[in-house]
Amino acid sequence: MPVADEKKYLRAILTETRASMTAKLAAALSARVQATFLDSAWYRDSRSLILYSPFSNEVSTDTIFEAALASGRTIFYPRVVRASHTLSISEVKSRSELRPGAYGIFEPGTASIDAATLPPCVVVTPGVAFTRTGERIGRGGGHYDRMIADLPHHAITVGLAYSFQLLDRVPQAEHDQRLNFVITESAIYSAATSEWRESGLRSQGGIPR
Repeated sequence: MPVADEKKYLRAILTETRASMTAKLAAALSARVQATFLDSAWYRDSRSLILYSPFSNEVSTDTIFEAALASGRTIFYPRVVRASHTLSISEVKSRSELRPGAYGIFEPGTASIDAATLPPCVVVTPGVAFTRTGERIGRGGGHYDRMIADLPHHAITVGLAYSFQLLDRVPQAEHDQRLNFVITESAIYSAATSEWRESGLRSQGGIPR
């Protein structure tokens, strides 16, 4: 089966599974994932973060936002640039600055910055499926892979997931970017042998991934 078809199949199954979770269960598991994130050494050492706005029962980032804001960290959110199938990055100082944007996902309307100029940061990344070595299937479209490929080398990329989203393997294309860490409600997985790939993407359609 071609990689794109495998991804489509897994994305459909896992998205449906995630959507079927009760709000209470999603909130409880999200709280555990975020607590683990906030207790990590790389969060404690960070001065800036890129966060995503959760969509359709994805792991929440609200607690991370509030903790980062209270500690004086700089917080950025991505915004979809439809014409180029990319993500721009904007600083956000209040969640009131976020508005429904592309695909109904909340995003900033403030001025964007050049991702290459970001200070040392932790990039919190959504996804539909992950492996213990940082491989990832995203929402669809290649947006996050493009962004990660353009980030400075000091950026630390972290996927947030529920345990059922962690698979032994996921189909990967040459342009897919591997994450440094994946956090579930029960563990942190480190992709110490990650191989960073050059980008060269064409849009596969779909919401930001």
